[in-house]
Amino acid sequence: MTDASETLSHNAALPRRVSRTEAWRVRLGRGMMKPGFLAALPVGLLLLFGFLGPLLLVFVFAFMPPQTFSVLQMPTLENFRTIFADSYYLSFVASLQLAASTVAILLVICYPLAIAMVRVFTRKAGILALVLAAPLFVADNLRLMGWMLFLVKGGVVSGTLQTYFGIPVDSMLYTFSATLFGLVYINLPMMLFPMILGVSMVPTQMREAAFDLGASRWQVMKEVDIPLAMPGIMIGALITFILAAGAITEAKVLGGTAVVMIAQDIQKEFTFAQNWPKGSALSMLMIVLAGSLALAMFKRVDLDTIFGRKG
Repeated sequence: MTDASETLSHNAALPRRVSRTEAWRVRLGRGMMKPGFLAALPVGLLLLFGFLGPLLLVFVFAFMPPQTFSVLQMPTLENFRTIFADSYYLSFVASLQLAASTVAILLVICYPLAIAMVRVFTRKAGILALVLAAPLFVADNLRLMGWMLFLVKGGVVSGTLQTYFGIPVDSMLYTFSATLFGLVYINLPMMLFPMILGVSMVPTQMREAAFDLGASRWQVMKEVDIPLAMPGIMIGALITFILAAGAITEAKVLGGTAVVMIAQDIQKEFTFAQNWPKGSALSMLMIVLAGSLALAMFKRVDLDTIFGRKG
């Protein structure tokens, strides 16, 4: 009687174990048949083969011997040793310095502008956004070429000062300041629009309650406005920093040889030097730096609140 009961209990438990082992298959099949998954499948495949694939290839090439064009080689760290031994750190320092300066300047410029567009020019905010976004439809190099006419010696700025005010002004091109100006000009929308999103997340009732309790404008901005708008501010700062650190057009057009950024060194290794492994190693170091900043930022930002998925 005991053996029969044990056999029955064993046979009854077997389907449960089978259903547990195959439960994930059932859930996977149901998930793959959902409209959301099917709609996201083309974009997912595009990201897989068009984004992750090239990144994987760059990662593999970074560990290949110098001056080789095949990934079927013995992995080595020679490229990274060469980078740390040579003066490539100067390009990293210049890129990080310009990127940090760009973010600092745009924070000062864009925050008041974002407040004005959200709270003052509410009815005309769409028109202002269109005006600010219109230059994005023109290539960066064309816009920067236009600024060359303003900054070159004998151009609009120096020519006007010389003709009407008698102030001799040398060329403003090919300097650190000209490169910084180009980065600020190009990346202004990238900082402004996330900051507008952050400012719009601040509840008006909370600001009014702070004023009713006797808080000054400075206290409201310090204790209410900036903390609640911080997700948008940090996202804009991160996007701007990464784009500015990896910029190349601004340094080549407005900076010339006075400023050499890391993107220029990467381009040189892939083109003129024909050293794909070293260019890949430089790219990986830049990717690791940008990824570390992104991870540090996302730990402090609640994306569910930004996208309205949390009450």
